[in-house]
Amino acid sequence: MRIAIDARLIHYRPGGIAEYTRHLITELAALDQESEYLVLHHARAQETLTPAVNFKRVNVFTPSHHRLERWSLTAELLPRRLNLLHSPDLIPPAGGARKRVITVHDLHFLHYPQYMTAESLRYYRDQAQWAVRTADHILVDSAATRQDLINLLHVPAEKMTVHMLGVTSEFKPLPENIVQDCRKRYGLPSSYLLFVGTYEPRKNIAGLLDAYHLLCQTHADLPPLVLVGRRGWLYEDIFAKVEALKLSDRLIWVENAPFPDLPALYNGGLALVLPSHYEGFGLTPLEAMACGTPVIISNRGSLPEVVGDTGLLVNPDDPADVAASIERLLTDSALRSHLSAAGLARAALFTWRRTAEQTLAVYRHLLS
Repeated sequence: MRIAIDARLIHYRPGGIAEYTRHLITELAALDQESEYLVLHHARAQETLTPAVNFKRVNVFTPSHHRLERWSLTAELLPRRLNLLHSPDLIPPAGGARKRVITVHDLHFLHYPQYMTAESLRYYRDQAQWAVRTADHILVDSAATRQDLINLLHVPAEKMTVHMLGVTSEFKPLPENIVQDCRKRYGLPSSYLLFVGTYEPRKNIAGLLDAYHLLCQTHADLPPLVLVGRRGWLYEDIFAKVEALKLSDRLIWVENAPFPDLPALYNGGLALVLPSHYEGFGLTPLEAMACGTPVIISNRGSLPEVVGDTGLLVNPDDPADVAASIERLLTDSALRSHLSAAGLARAALFTWRRTAEQTLAVYRHLLS
């Protein structure tokens, strides 16, 4: 089989889809030594993902998310005579391979269009319906996303396969000296609440700030809130909210933290709080659970599916509910210990190897 995997997005935007693409390629290399894999990189990308001898870098010039990419990428791929092309970021080219697989991580642009820039919204809305209709098979991160595709885009159930994502071995309970060293480098106190994710409206940081502000009124010794991430779409309103609530002195922003620091940042947190309006999977709660950190998540999208009964679920539209769950964790050490142990056990079920095995089974079925 000659299989191509589109890894262009890694050059343009770090984040969950880029990590998914990296881990998928790495695990496929361990599972399949017979097929020929072509990994599509943008010509200017410095990173090369070729983890085995049967993986080859192919440079292309079509940018990710370009309005003409379905046609220009097709033209670049036609000479390659591909049996299958996997597009991990929803939009496939119009042609260039006998079979096309796409991964749909979520449909947040249909649920919450107000949380996207106008340009991004036009891109996804114009192409999503075409993409799911054109693809030969669709991989989704969760049963919740699968149901969204059925309800919102009328995709037949048999055209989809759920392959839940994994967590890497770096995310684990760490010795206290490593955690303490990380705290010192970032100027963090011995205890803090934690948010990890892109600073954008969909993550409901505004609602988290409202909940934290409520707690500040009644808890003078409330641990600071540490927000680890990077700036995304429409982030300006979040910082305006901080000023309006006069929370600047209670918050610690850790922007663009290197990946190797994330496990220690999770380990140091009393709890991860993620009251997102919508998540197609929820990788950060899984990473926190693998580190033994309790999680507070919204009761929407795929988050309950991922976390199960090992975290506290809240209504993301109710800051008082979020605040009550934070207070409960802060004051109940037995609950924190229980959720920590339960989260560790559940996180162990999610592996990138399993994700890749299910992906490879789809490839082989389509090409059999």
